[in-house]
Parts: sequence; structure tokens; C-alpha cells
Amino acid sequence: MEARNAELLPVPYFHVVFTLPAALAAIAFSLSSTVRGETERASTNMDGARGYYLAAGAIDRASMELLWSGSMAPDRRSIPIGAAHVDYVFPSGVARVEIIPETAKLNVNYSTPAQLARLGVALGLDPDRAREIAAAIDNWRTPALGLRDLDAYYLSLTPSFRPPHASFQEIEELLLVKGITPDIYYGTYAPAAEPGAEDAPRLIERVGLADCLSVFGSRGSVDANTAPPPVLAAVGLSPEAIAALVARRNAAPLLPEQLQSLMATFGAFANGLRLGGNSIFTFRATARPRLPDGRLSDLRRTLAAQVKYMSTGLDPINVLRWYDAARSN
Repeated sequence: MEARNAELLPVPYFHVVFTLPAALAAIAFSLSSTVRGETERASTNMDGARGYYLAAGAIDRASMELLWSGSMAPDRRSIPIGAAHVDYVFPSGVARVEIIPETAKLNVNYSTPAQLARLGVALGLDPDRAREIAAAIDNWRTPALGLRDLDAYYLSLTPSFRPPHASFQEIEELLLVKGITPDIYYGTYAPAAEPGAEDAPRLIERVGLADCLSVFGSRGSVDANTAPPPVLAAVGLSPEAIAALVARRNAAPLLPEQLQSLMATFGAFANGLRLGGNSIFTFRATARPRLPDGRLSDLRRTLAAQVKYMSTGLDPINVLRWYDAARSN
């Protein structure tokens, strides 16, 4: 009887006193963590939206200023002749806009297989693979009455298709060409060759075919101020000539007389260089919004637009492509 009564005794008071506050504290901690996480996510989303409109506004401003600068004296231009980028400081943040004429790229429909192979090697491919990809690009754009060598490969895929054997209409078609992976097309990051200083980056950016080829690209010489080093290698410049050219244009945009003096030392392939673009440019803006305390956010938002300057019509600027998610260089 005494044992049964002992089993029915109430829980000791001190156990309730210590367990209940611990449970409430755990609930409060979980709730505060959830609220903090949601607050940070909302803040990040808001900064992302602000960065988007900052970058979009910077693209609009740069495209208009480049248009206006064409009719101004060199000392009054908002964007200097040959500038590869322009920086803007707004009350709500900052933005850098890269100005990339299509003449900074090679035309994918007119580049020779030799140029395409040199481009592949400059992008980090081994020579054999670079030649295979160059041949596959040439096969894709070359007309054919019957089946070509690589057609059986494309017909074996799931889903299967037959290559058009016609000019590339959009540069993204390269993603369908045999041997071209997303890393080769979009670019990637590779370990630095030498560790260098402690604050030196461990990874270096490696551009892709999308940065070097275009359906609107140059059929001959490329812009010396903005062409990526792999494009300079594709037109035949030596590594020493590329290094000299990049160092010179990093100091200030090249002017015609300065380019002429450099070309005199570059040899026969110097004819592959020119200055300026035609009528189509890509504007790539990377924006950082400003925080309430005045500091710049760590968040960066990059947009890009491919525009064509029209010689006639009411609207002098025609946006050909808009990229909500672009990669900054």
C-alpha cells in the first residue's frame, strides 16, 4: 500500500520550476533565430532589388552618354574615346559599366578554323581538343546536301537533332556543338599559377567562348582597347605582344597614333587590330547598393544589355538582348 501511494506522489516542485523556464528559453531562442533569419533574408532581397535597378539605371545612362559623346569634342565627352568602362556614383550606391563593342569579339560565322583553334588554346584547352571543337563549329555552319561527319553523333543524342549546317543565328547555339561544355562556353575559374602574396587571389577568371565570339562580331580586325586576351591570341598576336598591349591600354585607352606605334613592333599579325566599334555594343553593369549607415553592401548585382545604335528612326537605341543575370569580369 505504501509503495502504491509513493507511485502516485506528484512531480517534485523544483523539477517543474527548472524545466519550464528551460523549455520557454528554447522556444524563445528558436523564435528569435527564425525572426533574425527572415529579417536578414528580407534585407538581402531588398538589397538585391535595389542593386538591380541601380545596374539597370547605369546601363541606360552609359548607353545614352556614349550616344551623346559621339557628337562632342574629345575634351567634353562624358565617356572618353576607347574607354572600356565607366564608373558611376549615385546617392543610393555605385555601379561600374563595362563597354564592350562587338568588334571586341570574333564573328563566329566568319572566323577561320585556325583562329578558332588558337582561341581554344588561349582559353586553356589542349591543342587537340581545341582543333576538334574548331572543326565541330565549322561543321555546324557549313552547308551540306547529305549527312556530314558529325551528324551521326547529333542524331544519337536524346533528344536527337540534325545540325542546321547554316550560319549561327544566336551565339547560344554553341552550347549544342559537340565538345563545348558550359565551362568552355561561359568561362570558369582556375587556380592561380603562382600563389604570390597572401592577399593575392587563389583563383583567376578564365573567360569563355561567349566573351570571345558573337554573331555580330568582327570579320577582320578586333578592337585593341577591349578585345579579351584570348581574342588577341586568336588573331595571331604573340604572348609578349598581348602583354604589352594589355599593359598599355590598362593605363589609358589607346588612341590611333599610340596603336600605330605599338603595331610597328607586333609583326605581321598587327593588322588584326583596330580601334572602335561599329553600331552594336554590350553594356554590362555591376552595382552595389548603399546601406543606411553609408557603407556599400557586399551584395553585387550584374546586368547586361546588347544594344544597337540606329541611324534612322525615332528611337536611336534598340535593345537587342537583355540579361538579368550576367557575370561580371
